[in-house]
Amino acid sequence: MGKNLLPEDIRAAYQVEERHHACSILKTDFPHQWRDLIEVLREFKLRRTDLAKKGGNKSPISRAIDGLFFERGWVEKSFDIKVTADGHETLAPTHHVDYYKNRIAVETEWNNKDPFFDRDLTTFRLLFELNVLSVGIIITRADELQESLHRTRQPHRHRHVNNSYAETHSEMCQPLTS
Repeated sequence: MGKNLLPEDIRAAYQVEERHHACSILKTDFPHQWRDLIEVLREFKLRRTDLAKKGGNKSPISRAIDGLFFERGWVEKSFDIKVTADGHETLAPTHHVDYYKNRIAVETEWNNKDPFFDRDLTTFRLLFELNVLSVGIIITRADELQESLHRTRQPHRHRHVNNSYAETHSEMCQPLTS
C-alpha cells in the first residue's frame, strides 16, 4: 500500500516489501530518516566486482552501505535490555542494529546465513514492543540477484563467490513477516 510513496526510480531499482504501513509511517513521522534512506538507496551502486570479493568480517557491499548511512549520522547501536521476574534479573539480552537514528533501525544482511533474518525480526519486534523502535528495515539481496548468482555459478570458481542457498535474500524473509 505505502510502497507507492517511494520515488519511481527506487521502486524500479529495488524489490521492496512492506509491512504495517512502514513507508507511510517513515515518510510522515520521520521525514529526515525517509530522506536519508532514499538518498542511500540512490547513491548505492552494486558492482559486479564486489559480488566476487570475499568479505571477511563484512563484504565490500555491506561496507559501502555502512559508509552511506554513517555519513548521514546513523550509528551502530546496541540496546541493553533487562528482564526481571519477582525482583530478580532473569535475562539480560543485548540487541544490536547496524544503523539507528531516531527510532528507525536498519539491518544489512548480504552474505549471512538465514537464521539472521529470525534474529533481526525478533530484535525489531522486541524493540517495537518496548517502544524504542517505530520502523525496522532489512536490506538484502533481491530474489532475482540470488537466482542470477546461482545460474552463473561455475564450479571452479566456488571459492571466490559464496552463493549457497543458505545465504540471506529477500524470499527467505517473506514467510517470517507474513
